[in-house]
Order: sequence, then structure tokens, then C-alpha cells
Amino acid sequence: MRQPGFLDQSLFSELAAKAAASPRGRQHHNFHEMEEPCHRMAVGLQPSTYIPPHRHLAGDKAECLIVLKGRLGLLIFDEQGKVVGKRVLVAGGDCLGVDLAPGTFHGLVVLEADSIMFECKAGPYRPIGEAEHASWAPREGEPGVAEYHAWMRAQFD
Repeated sequence: MRQPGFLDQSLFSELAAKAAASPRGRQHHNFHEMEEPCHRMAVGLQPSTYIPPHRHLAGDKAECLIVLKGRLGLLIFDEQGKVVGKRVLVAGGDCLGVDLAPGTFHGLVVLEADSIMFECKAGPYRPIGEAEHASWAPREGEPGVAEYHAWMRAQFD
């Protein structure tokens, strides 16, 4: 039997340090087994991480994000890449999370170092499919990421 998994300051410190050491600027801690129908994870995030706009098309892939520590900027896009909504998500603040319906194009920017987010969505894990990538934004590792990421961050200045 799996032992309880705690969302505590020790985990937050560990995730922040691992995210800072990661070339991608983020680190996941899964509370679920991969075959479980509900995936639950804490994610350590640094401002350098690029989370490109994407969506989850499967009808069972609603996604709930809650900021446990720090501050994130959420951008919601239409099909053409126009920003149709934005919100600052702050741990302990007025708005600390979002529940996203399947098919919603969204991207995140980290506005405070050592931020921690809790994410919950249906399993099993499936890599993002071609139609789930935003055709109007560079993917991780592609040319133009630095400029697009800077533009995303600038939406919260």
C-alpha cells in the first residue's frame, strides 16, 4: 500500500531546488501511479521554464491547477493565438488556481522564483498530440522560444 504523500515545505524546497538545477526549469513530483485514472502532481517551477501554449482535446482531460507557493501568470488563447483571458494566480491570494475545460488553449509563465503548483487531470498520461500544440507558438527547443517566452511574461508587467 502506498504511504501518504504530503504537500509540505520539505517537498516544496526539494522541488524548487531540483527545478533550479534542471535545464527545463521545472520538476514534477507524482503522487499517482501512471496507470491510475486520476493524475496528481506537485510541480516546482522557475521563471526560466517555458510552458508553451497547448490544449488537451480528449473530453476527459480537464485540468485543475492550484498555486501552492509563489505566483504564476495564466494566458488563455483563442484558436488563432489571440489572448482572450489572463490571470495572475497567487498562493494564498485572491485567485490561486484554475479549472480548465478540455480544448482550452493555455500557457503559463512563472512570475516568482521557486513557485509550486499542484496539477490534477485524468490519466493515463498521453503526450500532447499534433492538434494540441499551438501552431502559432514555438515548441520547447525551437527557434523563437526566447522571444515568445519574453512576450508571454510581458503580458503581466
